[in-house]
This record gives sequence, structure tokens and C-alpha cells, in this order.
Amino acid sequence: MKKLLLLFSAIILVAALSACGGSDSSSDSKEEIDKLVFADAGWNSIKVHNSIAQKIIEEGYGIETEVTAGSTAATLQGFVEGDIDVYMEIWTDNTKEVYEEAIDAGDIVKTSVNFDDNVQGLYVPTYVIEGDEERGIEPMAPELKTVEDLKNYPELFADPAEPDKGRLINAPSGWAVEKTITQKMETYGLNDTFVNFKPGSDAAIVASLTDAYNAGEPWVGYYWSPTAVTAKYDLTLLQEPEFDQQTWDETKGTEFPPNDVVTAVHKDVPGPAPEVVEFLKNYETSSSLTEEALSYMESKEDISPEEAAMWWMNEHEDIWTSWVPEDVAKKVKDSME
Repeated sequence: MKKLLLLFSAIILVAALSACGGSDSSSDSKEEIDKLVFADAGWNSIKVHNSIAQKIIEEGYGIETEVTAGSTAATLQGFVEGDIDVYMEIWTDNTKEVYEEAIDAGDIVKTSVNFDDNVQGLYVPTYVIEGDEERGIEPMAPELKTVEDLKNYPELFADPAEPDKGRLINAPSGWAVEKTITQKMETYGLNDTFVNFKPGSDAAIVASLTDAYNAGEPWVGYYWSPTAVTAKYDLTLLQEPEFDQQTWDETKGTEFPPNDVVTAVHKDVPGPAPEVVEFLKNYETSSSLTEEALSYMESKEDISPEEAAMWWMNEHEDIWTSWVPEDVAKKVKDSME
């Protein structure tokens, strides 16, 4: 009877330890994952890269995916907290503090540099400076070279609501870079002569630029590459002092720093989905490759980022198939036929 009681006690102890998870209760011990959630922070290039990765993961690895949309701040917070699993475009310098803190804490894991040849800043249509003989446009501000020079031309970029001031198109208020542009306006002394206009979305920026460009009118605002806009229109990036880390940290009064745009996963993903993580470690494109998909969207009516991604995958089968094993590539290609 004593031996039976000891045996029964041992069974209860093992069961209790199992229920508590013991030392194997970490996320890395998960055997499989059913779904991966991607971040959509609002711009088209991240939507395209999401769609490429989702297609490969769903068809090649048999894992369901979905997308959570929101501002940069909201999606990064969700990413750190584990509500989002995959981020295909973290602009690391635009979100430097949050990104580095999350990396150092081990909340997220960098998987690859998607592209690092991007440019961002304040643009004007080139005809504003140089004119456009074919369109009959005379130079409007031939001496405009730098961001600081803008304070000499408020009447050229007159704001419809405050015509005694110019209108400078900032990024949407939910984007991390909006605060940077706001700080630049203060640093370069533009607040007295320009309205800091924050549109509601990327689409609103594009619409205002497209309308101005088609009409041959002046426009100044924030944009970046890779985008369909910078591929389609002849734009000039206004100059700023050469990047200096101390000056940047204090006043943002330099050109934008080099900005690795990385892919990353939440810390709970590598354990249950090591093959997906390996795929994402191989995921690498460039600004020009990304702009191909974005230009395709621009050139066709009603083309979604998902359709542009499929077009891009058909055009660049040699690139994306190099990211995955042959059997995975075959499954994906078969699904696209």
C-alpha cells in the first residue's frame, strides 16, 4: 500500500509540473503555428512586400496569414506586444528609439535588410527650379536649392487657407517621420512663413502632388523612394547639410541618415516557425525592384498591391525562388498557374 501511495504521489507531481509547463513553457517550444499576422503601416511598398511574403508563406509553408493596418506607432506597439508577428518594412532610423529598444529587449528579431538604397526628404517638381520647355513652364525659383531656401518663397507655394504663407506638405500625423519634418521646419526657420500641413494619408499626398504636377504648378512636401511617385515624376530633393549624428539628434538639421529598411519578426515566431524565419532572412530587394511593382500599380487602373505583388513575382521568379527551398518554390509556382 505504501508503494502504491508513493507511485500515486509521483504521478500527481508529474501531472502538476506538466500543467504548469515546467521549464519547457517558453514560446520556443511551440511545435507549430497556424497563422501569422503582418503589419500594414499605410504605404504601398509595405503592402506589396506583405503580399509577396504572404503568398510564399501561405502556399509554400501552409500557414495562414492576415494583415493588421494602423499607423506606424500603433503597428510597432502591436508588434512589440506580440499582436503582430511579421513586419516587412521597418524604417529603422525613422523609428530608431522604439526599434532599438525592442531589439535590445529581445521583443523582436531582425531577419534581413529588405533594402537600404532609399532616399527621403522634401521634394519639389524639378520644373519649379529649372522650368520645362516642352510644357512651356518657365523656372519659378531658379535659386531654390536647399530646404532653408524655402523661406524666401512662401508666396510661390501659397496655402489656400492662409495665402500670406506657403504650404509645406508634411507626412500624415500617424507616421513617425512627421515629427522629424515638423522639427526640421523649426530648425530651418520656416514656421513663420509656411503652414505645416499634415494630410490624412499617403494617398492625399500623392493626390496633391499629382494635381500640382499635371497643372505645372509649384508644390513642396515630404516624400521618399522607393515609390511609384518618385519613379514617375521628375522631382528634385532639396538639399540639407551632410548628415551628422549629433546635429541630427539635437535639431534634425541635416539630411536624413542612412536608413536600413528591415524585415523582422516577433520573438515568439522563430520557435514554432523556423522555416518561415529562414525564408525571411533571405528576403532582400532594392528600391528599384520595389519601384517596379509600384510603377506597375500606377500604370494600370484599379490594380491592388496584391495584384502588383503577383505581377512582380512573375517578373522576378529568379529572385524570390532563391529565398526558399526548391520544394517550397514549386508549391508557390504551382499555385500561381
